[in-house]
Amino acid sequence: MSPDPFEELARRAGAVLLARGWRMAAAESCTGGWVAKVVTDVAGSSEWFERGFVTYSNEAKHEMLAVPMATLSEHGAVSAATVEAMATGALTHSHADVACAISGVAGPGGGTAEKPVGLVCFAWARRGHPAEARCHQLDGDRAAVRAASVRIAIEGLIEQAEAGGPR
Repeated sequence: MSPDPFEELARRAGAVLLARGWRMAAAESCTGGWVAKVVTDVAGSSEWFERGFVTYSNEAKHEMLAVPMATLSEHGAVSAATVEAMATGALTHSHADVACAISGVAGPGGGTAEKPVGLVCFAWARRGHPAEARCHQLDGDRAAVRAASVRIAIEGLIEQAEAGGPR
């Protein structure tokens, strides 16, 4: 069996979060809990992983993370505004210090001219700071888009933890 391509990245995230005394939360849509799976594959992750939210539907984003229905209606699920609200909601509804949020069009269907297959939006938030969003146009099939999304989300968590001070 080949080694897990995410193991080193998840271990690095855990080390940075532990060094800060922080715990993380993940709010996931198109990745369906893959970020939570990757980080909990690391033994001892209960010290730094607080919880995950899989909010695939707009209703779940609204009910679990308090994403305003107006945001979803106006901007859509795949938007900077929505993932910012998801990341903020993950912090509000958890005991985490930092959160990531992911929503995208993984394909093969579902894309539009405005939001093509491969468009994925991410946000990261730390307690006491506004969420920061970035959208990427990712290449490849559904599996490749989702895998790249997991990597980008965890790398962003590492950046947030490295930029922050102690809890």
